[in-house]
Amino acid sequence: MDGPSGSGKSSVSRGVARALGLRYLDTGAMYRAMTWWMLQQGVDVADAAAVAARSGEPVIVSGTDPDGPAIRVDGADVAAPIREAQVTGAVSAVAAVPEVRVRLVALQREIIGAGGIVVEGRDIGTVVWPQAAVKIYLTASAEARALRRSAELSGTTAEAQQAAMARRDTLDSTRKTDPLSMADGAVELDTTPLTLEEVIDAVLSVVAERRSSGDESEGRADEPRSGRDRVNERA
Repeated sequence: MDGPSGSGKSSVSRGVARALGLRYLDTGAMYRAMTWWMLQQGVDVADAAAVAARSGEPVIVSGTDPDGPAIRVDGADVAAPIREAQVTGAVSAVAAVPEVRVRLVALQREIIGAGGIVVEGRDIGTVVWPQAAVKIYLTASAEARALRRSAELSGTTAEAQQAAMARRDTLDSTRKTDPLSMADGAVELDTTPLTLEEVIDAVLSVVAERRSSGDESEGRADEPRSGRDRVNERA
């Protein structure tokens, strides 16, 4: 499950995982955890070399329970602090550092390799697990994404969130290493007019269709599916 910030990846992925009885992984939380650690250590997150030099130090452990996903750094629960504004403003810079991505992608692949999981992020279908049985790319209008994010966070407005998200979209989609993009073979779902339940149902329908067609085998990383399916659902 890939897509930009505010498109609904977390809520949808967790809902789909619950419905299918699967595990769940928030890869974005891993990058936030790395960013939180860098800030706690006083590392200049704008200095890619400094971030790279210390990227192997923190011990990051991600839980996979969709009803209570946990994230720990060096044994400390950081689920709350990684969502604070300081981390949000710095995470794109840290996530763009190649050494950070190499380390966290390896951790993500290790977790995914155990099977039975719904994974969300920005490069899951393109880089982390291109052989995924089902690939979804969620999107929404800038206005809808900003409204959703401002509703989740206190002390902010939709206008401020839209500006912040536009900046992050640019950073994520133009970074040299693993930029945000829709994977070959992904189903694009515009969530703008849909409720959370409707989006989850749409994803479950894609899964059911793949199962009925026998196209749910994981395949091989060196044999990615080609072509892009676009689904623009409307309420």
